[in-house]
Amino acid sequence: MRIVKEHFLREAARRHPVAARWLRDWTALTKRAKWRNWGEVNRDYPGTDAVRTSSGRTVGIFNVRRNEFRLIVAVHFNRQIAFTLRFLSHAEYGRSRWKDEL
Repeated sequence: MRIVKEHFLREAARRHPVAARWLRDWTALTKRAKWRNWGEVNRDYPGTDAVRTSSGRTVGIFNVRRNEFRLIVAVHFNRQIAFTLRFLSHAEYGRSRWKDEL
């Protein structure tokens, strides 16, 4: 997979140092991955959810540090591209505003 907006992940790690290692590991594994569907993503990241947004698009919700944070990513399996969209705290995610923004 190619990651679009990788700088976004580095900035999230800088703002949330407790999540920095998880984000580095996610970046490394995702770059090596050849995922073809959400089932394959779940083999590497159990508990990842595919969620439909208000626009009708599907995004992946990765649970970071036992749900302390959520990484929201749009994955284009056919093109092998992962677009990082949001990195939210548990409280921010719970407000669900992000669903209307994406």
